[in-house]
Amino acid sequence: MLYFGIGIVALLIFLGLWIILFYNKMIGNKAKVDNSWGQINVQLKMRADLIPNLLETVSAYASHEQVTLNQVTQARNMYLNAQTQDDVIKSSDMMTGMLGRLFAVSEQYPDLKANQGFLDLQNQLRELEQKIAMYRQFYNDSVLKYNQFIITIPNNIFAAIFGATEFSFFQIDSSEQSAPTVSFRR
Repeated sequence: MLYFGIGIVALLIFLGLWIILFYNKMIGNKAKVDNSWGQINVQLKMRADLIPNLLETVSAYASHEQVTLNQVTQARNMYLNAQTQDDVIKSSDMMTGMLGRLFAVSEQYPDLKANQGFLDLQNQLRELEQKIAMYRQFYNDSVLKYNQFIITIPNNIFAAIFGATEFSFFQIDSSEQSAPTVSFRR
């Protein structure tokens, strides 16, 4: 009977330690997801801050392209007003699409394409887009690691007890999967 009691105590201690290790690893993985999401948000905010300067430069040359300029502004505002992660992802996709259209419009204006301020803004935006793509990859890698951790057996049992849920991947919109069509016909 004594050995049985010692065995039960040892089992409870082992289970307690395992739960503590599980919880700490789960929280560590979640922190990596949160950190990588924060990095994406920083880059998206920088892109949103760059857009007014870009719009001002383009509008000086292409004021009659008001529809495109308004759509880019709407996409930026949608990002700035986003409340959830899904809203940020949708607005980011919309902003990316609208910026592609804006640059397609800029192709119609040789003076604009030669403007040093526009070229600087375009290069800054290109660098930001590369950083966003890199941080998206890092975020998705972190989400994959976290999701795999909480859905495997027996972790899924304890993840459910602690209320852990899977995160969504930051995927590109289906409209971004194909190259934009550029037309110079009026």
